[in-house]
Amino acid sequence: MGNSDLIFAVAGVGALLAAVLPQVLRKRPFSLPLACLVVGVLLYLLPLDLPRLDLVAHRAAVEHVTEICVLISLMGAGLAINRPFGWRNWASTWRLLIWTMPLTVAAVAGAAWLLLGWPFAAVLLLGAVLSPTDPVLASDVQVGEPVDSEKADDEVRFTLTSEAGLNDGLAFPLVYAAIALALAGGSGWIAEWALVDLLYKCGIGVLCGLLMGKVLGRMFFRARTADLRLAEHRDGFVALAATFLAYGLTELAQGYGFIAVFVTACTIRAAERTHGYNGVLHGFIEQIERLLTAWLILLLGGFVAGGGLAALTWRGAAVALLLLLVVRPLTGWLAGLGGRAGPRERGVTAFFGIRGIGSLFYLAYALGQADFGVPAQELWAVVAFTILASVALHGVTATPVMARLDRMRARAAEKTSGEPAAQHL
Repeated sequence: MGNSDLIFAVAGVGALLAAVLPQVLRKRPFSLPLACLVVGVLLYLLPLDLPRLDLVAHRAAVEHVTEICVLISLMGAGLAINRPFGWRNWASTWRLLIWTMPLTVAAVAGAAWLLLGWPFAAVLLLGAVLSPTDPVLASDVQVGEPVDSEKADDEVRFTLTSEAGLNDGLAFPLVYAAIALALAGGSGWIAEWALVDLLYKCGIGVLCGLLMGKVLGRMFFRARTADLRLAEHRDGFVALAATFLAYGLTELAQGYGFIAVFVTACTIRAAERTHGYNGVLHGFIEQIERLLTAWLILLLGGFVAGGGLAALTWRGAAVALLLLLVVRPLTGWLAGLGGRAGPRERGVTAFFGIRGIGSLFYLAYALGQADFGVPAQELWAVVAFTILASVALHGVTATPVMARLDRMRARAAEKTSGEPAAQHL
């Protein structure tokens, strides 16, 4: 059997897992990413001539593949959110972005500096890379299909979905800060970074996302010519067109395409909330996302089986575990104080800060821009271990925790004589 035949066979296994496992594991404490990770490790332990994933040697390929996966997941997240955009409606999201994200960067960078002794540019990069939560691996704790009701999303799922949709783009200025520090040193880069990388590029991302969403939403649902009113033709792959258009045009305008894609998706969703075409778009993009996720996690399992974590030290593992078990839960909890979520919902939101594919993209991108004074194998080992630990920890706990929260919410609703589920659990 040739090597290419094996690749096709493994790709088929991944696609089959993506189709079968969500239903098989629906009520079990075992997520699709965790199952794919285990299968990937087992496959690569077999005496087969499978291609090995070398994150250092294949950096450019990893960057582009993970970039596509994150883009598609951002579109899916935006299309699924039922709650209208606004400062008050999204208050829980803003709290996490304003407080939890920068505190996470500072805490991870500080832990890496104390435990690993890396240069400041490297610890800042690690904090930036691991700061965003992941819309790719967080499907078990995200909102589901788009529905007509604007109040259908519970506070936990809405907050985690919207946070993951926005902080993937907001991590870019932090990554650029680490790159600038590695290249220039000192502090002379800060003013240009603040004006260009932070304000201008974020602003362009939001603006392009709004414009693309308005134009495409009008075209999909209200075009005067029936042939252009794509909602009547029910083609789900149009979601890919919206994704790549928003991203490509925004990047050409020197803005953050990740932000633009999520804003575009939310704006399209808002254009006609009760139309069934929203479900068609989301259903198609969700299938593509599941397929890409299964393939990527299989390869990540192969990376582990092939000794990809050989460069990991106990200190690097400690930084990862501190992030998952202490930093994110603590900063997430503090950010939620005084918000609309009750103690239990706030605790669940704080705990499920899932790390994943976005971190792989940012690290691959940054390593292509500058030398951070640390062997690339060590950086990859810490980030990959963080993702693997998150997949295992959150993959086992997501289903039972969310099921218990749903039952508590249902009981609270019954006690209030049929009113919507209680917000303060």
